Amino acid sequence: MTTFVDRVELHAAAGNGGHGCASVHREKFKPLGGPDGGNGGRGGDVILVVEQAVTTLLDYHHSPHRKATNGQPGAGDNRSGKDGNDLVLPVPDGTVVLDKDGNVLADLVGQGTTFVAGQGGRGGLGNHALASARRKAPGFALLGEPGEARDIVLELKTVADVALVGYPSAGKSSLISVLSAAKPKIADYPFTTLVPNLGVVTAGSTVYTIADVPGLIPGASQGKGLGLEFLRHVERCSVLVHVLDTATLESDRDPVSDLDMIEEELKLYGGLENRPRIVALNKVDIPDGKDLAEMIRPDLEARGYRVFEVSAVAHLGLKELSFALAGIIAEARAAKPAEQATRVVIRPKAVDDAGFTVTFEEAEGVYRVRGEKPERWVRQTDFSNDEAVGYLADRLSRLGVEDQLLKAGARAGDGVAIGAEDNAVVFDWEPTMMAGAEMLGRRGEDHRLEAPRPAAQKRRDREAERDDAQKEYDEFDPF
Repeated sequence: MTTFVDRVELHAAAGNGGHGCASVHREKFKPLGGPDGGNGGRGGDVILVVEQAVTTLLDYHHSPHRKATNGQPGAGDNRSGKDGNDLVLPVPDGTVVLDKDGNVLADLVGQGTTFVAGQGGRGGLGNHALASARRKAPGFALLGEPGEARDIVLELKTVADVALVGYPSAGKSSLISVLSAAKPKIADYPFTTLVPNLGVVTAGSTVYTIADVPGLIPGASQGKGLGLEFLRHVERCSVLVHVLDTATLESDRDPVSDLDMIEEELKLYGGLENRPRIVALNKVDIPDGKDLAEMIRPDLEARGYRVFEVSAVAHLGLKELSFALAGIIAEARAAKPAEQATRVVIRPKAVDDAGFTVTFEEAEGVYRVRGEKPERWVRQTDFSNDEAVGYLADRLSRLGVEDQLLKAGARAGDGVAIGAEDNAVVFDWEPTMMAGAEMLGRRGEDHRLEAPRPAAQKRRDREAERDDAQKEYDEFDPF
């Protein structure tokens, strides 16, 4: 059974906002109590939080669909709905959040680091909040907005100071088991290590972590073996240790060619060129291994490598290797810039920014309005209530949508679509729909919407013509 997962696709859905309430205060001897509908509650967010106790993404592999709770609707007597509860998802330290296209959304490093994966929907306003001097008793309320839903990819990149790299069965697992308290699986066959292993090493006053990743073979950077799947776990390491087997039983291999192959794979993978390297010649407790290590050591040192002869079984050379790594890590930590508190930067929008665009689409024959405010207002509108639709028209007029439609060449009766193509609201534009609340009739009604809809009639005529043409074609086709 899989116990380690370092890459998952998560389907996160935030909670929907609760609907506002349209209510009128009713009390004896108070016939005109006024509106008292409460606001809807906010939907819960989906939040990723780094937890040191979490080391794998296994939970999200088994349960990839996560949803926060919805906000509760408002009620009469000015009672607001309850906000939805935020859904907090713990993730391991070093988790990278990406979108479906591979773009990095967040790099979560450090205990308590958070990222909002899904924003909860706003709650709708009740008719008490919508009352004004002109609209004293609104017969409608705003709907709650749907919560943000997105598909994201979580990738775990191990946060370690040292990475052990090398061929399968080079002795990396044995080395980490004696340097630290880690207990990896050790056996005499290739690819014993199937997942990265982490250990903590203390060398003098320096404490650092060391990672053992599955063995690399030629073609690892292109996906051969297990290399590509786990090479990302060495990206955060400060130093790389080449563990070379000096007692290999394969006649076509030697430590120098193994080193060249591993370096070529790291080069093809990219991003690791500037990391310091150390070479650990392992298994020198075997006589043939000791002779081979002494033979190739001058060549490796001539290339600029610091070389250590070690044996995980006989515990030879481990202290020297451990303190050498501690020195490199201490220098790397000292060279890092001091962490500063996150500055809050406020970037207000320009005062002359309309916040929306109006374009004419010839294929559809409509004027399309795109913008955060118009689209949000459409989502909040109850189209079964004429007064709510009239209120939307007033808001769009005040925003300047009607002026932009006139500049774009729109005329009365033309079709106007607000929103994206797959989720747009289409209506017939009437410039007179900007008159305001003084034209309203009874509660819940707006006589401005009783006018004929020429644009809708035009669309029905075009659809009828297409249906007639298709019918004639079907009758003519002998097959």
